[in-house]
Amino acid sequence: MRKLFLPLCILLLMSGCKKSELDVANSSPAVSADKAIDIVKYKEESSQSPQVAPPNAISEKLLPEENESAQSSSTHKKIDTIAKKVIKNGNMRIQVGDIKKAQNQVADILKKNNAYIQTEQFQNTDVDDNLDLVIRVPHKNFDALINSFSDGVGSVLSKNISSDDVTEEYTDVSIKLANKRIYLEKYRDMLRSASTTKDMIEIQEKIRELEDEIDVAEGRLRFIDDRVNYSTLNLSLYKEKVRTSATSKIGFGSRFGDSVAEGWNSFVSFLLGIISFWPFLLLIPIIIYLWRKWRAGRAK
Repeated sequence: MRKLFLPLCILLLMSGCKKSELDVANSSPAVSADKAIDIVKYKEESSQSPQVAPPNAISEKLLPEENESAQSSSTHKKIDTIAKKVIKNGNMRIQVGDIKKAQNQVADILKKNNAYIQTEQFQNTDVDDNLDLVIRVPHKNFDALINSFSDGVGSVLSKNISSDDVTEEYTDVSIKLANKRIYLEKYRDMLRSASTTKDMIEIQEKIRELEDEIDVAEGRLRFIDDRVNYSTLNLSLYKEKVRTSATSKIGFGSRFGDSVAEGWNSFVSFLLGIISFWPFLLLIPIIIYLWRKWRAGRAK
């Protein structure tokens, strides 16, 4: 009996161990599957941004504090992703020997720097020739363009370069624009569920005001982007004319008329100068009268 009892105990122990291992193996997939489902649900719930409830009444203000918890993360992301916005402008006045030759040089420089002329104005006077250009150039080529004009076109009489950082304004307008779009969608949802004509009219008026404000904000952002991406340079090419009797191209008649006009202007200036001394002119008769009276009294 003892010989049979020991093998039976060993068999029972071995079968019990195998059964416990099978139970553990069968139960672990279920547990891991349940955990996986819970993790997926948690990720889906956490990935969805909380929605802001629309206002219960038309008069209820959509204050930023109501959306602070819902928009704080997205707002910070927008601020972080906005690149630095810097507007560069410049003014240059260059004296040249030949306007047409300088104009050809300017055209070559503009072509190399992918720039273009926005406005052009030429003025020819008796004293000088002036060519005024408003040039738009990509932001990255602005400095190279300035250096090219300074080196080979002519003598630089004046140069003024300015940089304006508009990052703060751009960020502020972008955040306000995003908020206005959220409010617009909320009012549109309210319009779909409006029950009275009065509410519909009030909501439509709010929607119209928001759409106008959104258009203005979008236009401002487009303007800033344009000024940032393309810098502006006001270039003035100046040539002074030398007027001598030998080289002057002005006719005798024009010069005679100029001389007559200049003489008349000088006479008028002299006459006006005399008139400005009228208080002293009034003193002259009084002085003469007193002098004669004194002389007559002395003779007696």
